[in-house]
Amino acid sequence: MSEERNKSEQGNHNGGGMFGPVMPAKPKDFKAGIGKLLKYLKSELPRIIIAVILTIFVAVLSIWSPSFVSNLTNELFVSVLGFPINMAEVARLGIILIIIYACTFVLQFAGNFIMANVNQRIAKKLRTQISKKINVVPLKYYDSDSFGNVLSRVTNDVDTIGQSLNQSVSSLIYSVVCLIGVLIVMFLTSWQLALTALATVPVGMIIIVIIMKFSQKHFSAQQKQLGELNGIIEENYSGQTVVKAFNGEEKALSTFEATNKKLFKSSKNSQFLSGLMMPIIFLIANLGYIAICVVGGILFADNLITIGVITAFFIYVRLFQNAMGQLAQIAAVLQSTAAASERVFEFLCEEEQEDESLKTVKIETIAGKVEFDNVSFGYSDDKTVINNFSACIEPGQKVAIVGPTGAGKTTLINLLMRFYELKSGQTLIDGVPINEMKREDVRALFGIVLQDTWLFEGTIKENIAFSKENVTIDEVVKACESANIDHFIRTLPDGYNMQLTDEVSISGGQRQLLTIARAMIQNCPMLILDEATSNVDTRTEHLIQDAMDKITKGRTSFVIAHRLSTIKNADLILVIDNGDIVESGTHNELIEKKNFYYNLYNSQFSLSGENS
Repeated sequence: MSEERNKSEQGNHNGGGMFGPVMPAKPKDFKAGIGKLLKYLKSELPRIIIAVILTIFVAVLSIWSPSFVSNLTNELFVSVLGFPINMAEVARLGIILIIIYACTFVLQFAGNFIMANVNQRIAKKLRTQISKKINVVPLKYYDSDSFGNVLSRVTNDVDTIGQSLNQSVSSLIYSVVCLIGVLIVMFLTSWQLALTALATVPVGMIIIVIIMKFSQKHFSAQQKQLGELNGIIEENYSGQTVVKAFNGEEKALSTFEATNKKLFKSSKNSQFLSGLMMPIIFLIANLGYIAICVVGGILFADNLITIGVITAFFIYVRLFQNAMGQLAQIAAVLQSTAAASERVFEFLCEEEQEDESLKTVKIETIAGKVEFDNVSFGYSDDKTVINNFSACIEPGQKVAIVGPTGAGKTTLINLLMRFYELKSGQTLIDGVPINEMKREDVRALFGIVLQDTWLFEGTIKENIAFSKENVTIDEVVKACESANIDHFIRTLPDGYNMQLTDEVSISGGQRQLLTIARAMIQNCPMLILDEATSNVDTRTEHLIQDAMDKITKGRTSFVIAHRLSTIKNADLILVIDNGDIVESGTHNELIEKKNFYYNLYNSQFSLSGENS
């Protein structure tokens, strides 16, 4: 990220940082989160319907089985009265119960298997869409959200959604069918015992609804703070050198502990409140058992019901209790799911870059003329970084862009590469406005070396040939020789097949040389060098300058440099201050003028002399 962009965006980062407060996020809506998720599940509707039908059969069999248990109990109870037991009937009822329980197992297994499949398909689809979304949201989105928070949406939030689907859909259907079915059967069997068993249910339901209402905000806070914590961990991990160099361990730890404490509090409250549901349901069920024993005994004594009915009611109450318990658990899971869904779909609904599939303008044979025509731009609406900037670069010119920190140098490159869109004005290549071309076609015209030396986990050859197809090892070696990194690579154990991982130690200068080789192998008609020699020593810098002179020959090149001694041979030097060109010309012409560039050059030379 450029220095001027850092200055422009200072204070706007809400993803959490090791040295700054975390901005509060807007509250999440339970219904909105669940509603978006249900719409998203339409593609899996056939499989879900099959799983639901199987679950309904499981619930029906569970409700049906107590009637056979009741008859079996009555058959066995006759022995207490002195009558012989009908073993044939007992065997028949036992076989029926075994068949029912076996069918219940098979159907339940099939339903769970289908839902597990649905769960993984949805999770995979969400991760894929988030991954694609990351590539199409404007770069300005990342100015206001930490990478760790985005990562948390891909991992924690998607996992939460996937796990909840596996737990809640089948359980919800089973519980609802069980509740309705058990209620009907209980009233058909004995309305007196049914009313007795349900007497305490309304009170429990009211308590559960109240608990859900209060716990939802804690579940939302839990998911939000988990994302913030990931952001802080990501910053602390990637910035370990800076933290240690400035003795910032205590500050980083205190920021982590503050957010961790918030996460602990919200997690504790959400889990505590959701954990109250099951004890309340068990209390209701136990009170129901006691009531059934008392009322059932009275009815049995009056010959109004049989002992089998009382036995069946104990099973009905257990089924009712289990269904209520599952609903309570589902309620807790759904609250967490709603919070996670809102975060995931909030990101998926973020504004995307303009669709350019219909753009057909393309430069087939490029000369390399670049024009900035009254360009204005700001990273935020309230602050302009580039003010009515105009410049014309002729084909094949090597243009150096210099100026103080925050002047807008890297911003110009960001606009030229269409990383950001202009506020006003236009940029043209060979007379063609770049906003009439596809972004990828514009970027294909430039080989680029940035300040940030980004390398991915893979071989050195794969890093250098990044995104370019059918690259031979000879081409890679030639690019590395030009970048003066070939000798270093050959000293490594596996040479060009060396895997770059976190365990492999490569200096900043060596990383910079690898990115320069990557730019060389692209062989693009134009070049952008954003502080390409900032991380190398003086001797290596001279070697790179020789290589750059070769590769820039005949190509329009843009060189951003803080060390002005490196751009003396530039065809044109643009001196920028506060987003405006204050001077332009060759090095000698600008020195003779003795104005802004002269003072900038001499101050740098003076500082260099003092330091030496």
